[in-house]
Amino acid sequence: MAATGVLPFIRGVDLSGNDFKGGYFPEHVKSMSSLRWLKLNRTGLCYLPEELSSLQKLEHLSVSHNSLTTLHGELSSLPNLRAVVARANNLKNSGVPDDIFQLDDLSVLDLSYNQLTEIPRDLENSRNMLVLNLSHNSIDNIPNQLFINLTDLLYLDLSDNNLDSLPPQMRRLVHLQTLILNNNPLMHAQLRQLPAMVALQTLHLRNSQRTQNNMPTSLEGLTNLADVDLSCNDLSRVPECLYSLANLKRLNLSSNQISELSLCIDQWTKLETLNLSRNKLTSLPSAICKLSKLKKLYVNSNKIDFDGLPSGVGKLSNLVEFMAANNNLELVPEGLCRCGKLKKLVLNKNRLVTLPEAIHFLNDLEVLDVRENPNLVMPPKPVDRTAEWYNIDFSLQNQLRLAGASPATVAAAGGDHMARKMRLRRRKDSTQDDQAKQVLKGMSDVAQEKNKSIEENGDLKYSDLKTKRWDKKLEKPPLDYSEFFMEDVGQIPGVSVWQIENFIPIQVDEAFHGKFYEADCYIVLKAYLDDNGSLNWQIYYWIGQEATLDKKAGSAIHAVNLRNYLGAECRTIREEMGDESEEFTAVFNNEISYIEGGTASGFYTVEDTQYPTRLYRVYGKKNIRLESVPLKASSLDPRFVFLVDTGLEIFVWRGGNATLAGTTKAIRNLEGTEFLLLNETAFENNVPITFKNWDDVLKVDYTRNAESVKQKEGLTGKVKKDAEQKDQMKADLTALFLPRQPAMPLTEAEQMMEEWNEDLDGMEGFVLEGKKFARLPEEEFGHFYTQDCYVFLCRYWVPVEYEDDQEKDKEKGEGDDEDKHHEEDFQCVVYFWQGREASNMGWLTFTFSLQKKFESLFPGKLEVVRMTQQQENLKFLSHFKRKFIIHKGKRKLKVDSVQPSLYHIRTNGSALCTRTIQIATDSSNLNSEFCFILKVPFESTDNQGIVYTWVGRAADPDEAKLAEDIMNTMFDDTYSKQVINEGEEPENFFWVGIGSQKPYDEDAEYMKYARLFRCSNEKGYFAVSEKCSDFCQDDLADDDIMLLDNGKEVYMWVGTQTSQVEIKLSLKACQVYIQHMRSKDAEHPRKLRLVRKGNEPHCFTRCFHAWSAFKTAPA
Repeated sequence: MAATGVLPFIRGVDLSGNDFKGGYFPEHVKSMSSLRWLKLNRTGLCYLPEELSSLQKLEHLSVSHNSLTTLHGELSSLPNLRAVVARANNLKNSGVPDDIFQLDDLSVLDLSYNQLTEIPRDLENSRNMLVLNLSHNSIDNIPNQLFINLTDLLYLDLSDNNLDSLPPQMRRLVHLQTLILNNNPLMHAQLRQLPAMVALQTLHLRNSQRTQNNMPTSLEGLTNLADVDLSCNDLSRVPECLYSLANLKRLNLSSNQISELSLCIDQWTKLETLNLSRNKLTSLPSAICKLSKLKKLYVNSNKIDFDGLPSGVGKLSNLVEFMAANNNLELVPEGLCRCGKLKKLVLNKNRLVTLPEAIHFLNDLEVLDVRENPNLVMPPKPVDRTAEWYNIDFSLQNQLRLAGASPATVAAAGGDHMARKMRLRRRKDSTQDDQAKQVLKGMSDVAQEKNKSIEENGDLKYSDLKTKRWDKKLEKPPLDYSEFFMEDVGQIPGVSVWQIENFIPIQVDEAFHGKFYEADCYIVLKAYLDDNGSLNWQIYYWIGQEATLDKKAGSAIHAVNLRNYLGAECRTIREEMGDESEEFTAVFNNEISYIEGGTASGFYTVEDTQYPTRLYRVYGKKNIRLESVPLKASSLDPRFVFLVDTGLEIFVWRGGNATLAGTTKAIRNLEGTEFLLLNETAFENNVPITFKNWDDVLKVDYTRNAESVKQKEGLTGKVKKDAEQKDQMKADLTALFLPRQPAMPLTEAEQMMEEWNEDLDGMEGFVLEGKKFARLPEEEFGHFYTQDCYVFLCRYWVPVEYEDDQEKDKEKGEGDDEDKHHEEDFQCVVYFWQGREASNMGWLTFTFSLQKKFESLFPGKLEVVRMTQQQENLKFLSHFKRKFIIHKGKRKLKVDSVQPSLYHIRTNGSALCTRTIQIATDSSNLNSEFCFILKVPFESTDNQGIVYTWVGRAADPDEAKLAEDIMNTMFDDTYSKQVINEGEEPENFFWVGIGSQKPYDEDAEYMKYARLFRCSNEKGYFAVSEKCSDFCQDDLADDDIMLLDNGKEVYMWVGTQTSQVEIKLSLKACQVYIQHMRSKDAEHPRKLRLVRKGNEPHCFTRCFHAWSAFKTAPA
C-alpha cells in the first residue's frame, strides 16, 4: 500500500487487536501524515511508538487495554491532539507527562483503570477540558486548584477511588452534565456544591456513605437532573431534596434502610424507572399510582404483603416491568393485571396462594416468574366465548352453497353507483328542507306569542327580558329535610359526615371521621368561612368499592338534599374509593383509611335454593332400585339407564346398549314428574356442565346453540329456525372450493417477459455495503445473497396520446394518426430486495438516505416496491430473463469458498418464477424432475474447480438448456464445465464433491397438485385464503393455520402462536376440503396429517423451494 501513495491521505486507522509486543510496530504509520484518529487498543504495547511524532494532525489517540507504564514521548509535540484514551493500563503518577496539559485543544482525557494515587500534576492547566475520567484508581485527594480553570467540564467520573472529601471549588462547574462519584468513602462530604451545578443531568452516588445528615437540603435549582443513583447507602428514608426534582426519570434507591415512602412521590410526574429493592418497605403509598409514565418498578427483597400494594396500581398504564421477588405477598391486586403493556412480572420467593384470573389477558407478557411459591395454584384460564365461533355449519353442502352464492352477492352489491348517490342526495336535501321548515315555523310561533303578550300587557320592559342564570331557575322540591338533617347542620365551621344506612343518612361520630367502610357510602360536609367572612360549604359523597346500588343512589340523592337544605350554591362532588381528589383528602388532613365490610343493604335479598346434583344408576329386573354413583363422566355405563337429579329437573340417560325394559321401568316410576329423556348424543349437549372434567373435544354440533337444543319440538321450535340462522357466525371457506390456478404456458410467459422488458429504458443496481449503498456492477445483475439488501432503480417508458381538434378531424374525415401528437412520458420504480438472513437495517438505511435522493430527482414519478426473498414482483423477475440466482451468505465474503456448493433450479407455476437457489450440499436433495448445478472447487491457481450441470431423467428439456446457460453465466473459463445426465455421474468429482450417494426423490408429482391455504381470523371472522402457486417457506404465518395439499396428503401446519379457536375451526375446514376433493378428484384420495412448526417431514418440506431453518428474531 505504501507504494501506491495513498498513506498520506488516510484519515483514520484502527489497529486494535494486533500484536505489537517487542517493538513490532508498523513503520508505514509515520507516512500517514493526514491521520486524524488512531486506535491501538489491545495491542500489547509497553510504550508509545516513536512513529507518533510524525502524525502532526492527529486529534484522537486510543491506547486502552495495554501494558503501558508511561505516556512520555512525543504526545506534547502533537499540536492538534484533542483526546487521549489510555484506560486499563499500568500507569502511575510518574508515567503521566506534565507537558501534555499545555496542549490548547486537549478536551478528552481518560485515565481510568490505572494505578494513579493522585491527580496528575498541571491538570488544571487544561482549560478546554470537557470530559475527564479518572475512575478505578487509588486517588485519595483532589487539590483545590483543580477546578478553578476546568469550568467547561461536561463529564466527570471519579468513581472507585479513595476520596473522603470534595473541594469547594467544584461549585464552579456550572456546565457539568454528568457527575459520577460511586464507591468513594465520602463520609464527611456534605455535597454543598451540588446546588450550584445547574446543568447537571446525571448524578451517581452509589456506595458513598450517604445518610440523612450529609445530603443537601435542597436541589430545586437542578431542573435538568433526570438520573439519580443513591443505592448501597445508609438512607433511612427518601431525602427531602429529591422531591423537588420535577424532571426526574430514573431513581435508584436500592440497598438502603428505607422503611416508608412519603406521599410526595407523586411530584415525580416524569419518572420512568424506580428501584426500591433491598430495603425495609412494608407497603407502597397510593400516591405511586399517580406516576403515569412509570415503566419499571423494582421492589425486590422487602417486607411487602398484599395490603402493602395499592389497589390503584392498575392506573400505571405504561408499566412494562414489575419485580417484587422475595417479599411476603399472598396475593397481588387485580388492578396489576390492568397494566396492559406489562412484559415482565417477577414474583418468585413469596407466599403466593393464587393469581388473578385476569393474568391470562396480559397479551404482551413475556416473563412470568413465580418460582419458590410452594402453595401457589395457578388460576384456570377463563373460558373464551368460543360458542360464537362454533356456531358455524361446516357441512360440505352448506359450504358449497355459500361459496356459490358469494359471487352473486358481490355482483348485487355493485349496482348503479350514480343512482345510489342521487337517492342519498335527494334524501339529504329533503331532510334539510324539512329542518328549515320546522325552524321557520318555530320562529313564527314565537313571534305570534310575543305580539299577543304585547297586546295584552302593553310594552315589555328591559327587566322583563332579562333571563335568569341556570342555577337561579332551579327550585328545590317541597321536602321536609328536618327528617334527615339537624337544624344547626352546617352553621358552624367544621366537618360533618353521614353514613347511608337503609336509604337514610346517619351522622357519624367525629372520632370515626376519615375511616370509611369499603361496602358503605358517605356524605361529607365541610363548612368554612371564605375571604369575606361569610359561611360557605363543600359537599362530597364518597362511594365505597364494594357498595351496593341502594347506597350509591342514596348518597347521591341525600347530598343534593343537603345542598337544598343549606341553600348552598356549590355542586355535590362524587368521590370514589382509591381515586379521591386532593381537595377531599385535605378535608381529613390526608389521613384516610379503609375498613373491610359495611352495613347490610336496604334491598331485600332473595337467595335461590341450592339443590345438590345427584346421579343414580337404575338396575333390577322386577323391583327397580336406584344406586347412587359419583357424579363423573366415567360413571356412565352404556349398558344401563341413569337418572340425573338437578333439583328442579330430572334427566333420564339411556345408554347405547341399555335394554328397552329398563328404560320403561325407570320412566314408569317417574309418573307425575316432569323429566327429559336423552340418549348419549343429546346428553352431551345438555348435561355435561353438571359433571366434573367433562371432555367433549370437538364432538359438537356447530349449527346449534344450547337454547335451540333445549327447545322442544313443535311450532315454536320451527319458528326459531330463522333466528338460529341469523345467529350463525360468518365464515368464508370459498377458497377451498375454487379450482387450482393453472400453470402459465411458456409462450405466454415469454411474451409477457418481452413486453415488460421493451418498456424498460434502463436499470441501475445498488447493494448495501456497511451503512451505505454502493453501485452494483452490471455483471452481478441477477446474483443475490441471502444476507444482503439490493436496490434496483428501473425507468419505464409510458406512452401518452393527446388529441387536438376532434371537430376538424370529423370535418376532414381523416382518421390518420397525423393529427395526434405522440409523446412519451416515463415512470421510475425502485425495487428494494431483502435477503432472508438480512436485517431490517437495510430498509431503514434506504428509507432515510437513497429513497429521499430518488424522490428529489423524480418528484411525483417514483414508486417504491419492497420485496423479500422468494416473494418478488413478477415484473421485477422478468428483467433477469429466468436467470435469478440466490447465493448463501454475504457478497464479497468468501464463506466456505473451498467447500462444494449445490444450486437447485425450479419453476413455480410460471416461467417468470424461475429461480436458482443454493441449497445444502447433500445428494438426498436431488430430484429426477429438476436440474441442479454442483460446484466442486480445487485448491489450484490454474484450475479453480469443476462445475456440473446435473439433468434429471424426467427434467424438462427447456429447463435443461436453461440450466446450462445459467452455469455458463455463473462461472467463467477458470472452471471446468460439464453437463451430465442422471445415472452418468462420475465418482470423481461428483459423488465425492456432493458428499456421498444417498437415496433421493425420483418424481415431483406434488408440483402438479401443490396448494397452500391460510386459515385466519384477522378479518374478524374465520376465513380461508389461498396463496399463489409461487409460495415459499416465509408464507407460513406463525400465528395462523396453513393447509398444504400435495395430491396425496393434506397437511395441517400449526404455528407456535396459533389460538385454540383457529386450530379447531381449521380442522373442520380441512375435513370439508378433503370431502370436497374426494368427490372432485376420486383418483387421488387425500389423507389428513398434522404438522407442528419445526417438525416438518420431508414430504412437506419438498413442496417448498430451498427449505431451510426458520427465521428467528434478533436477540
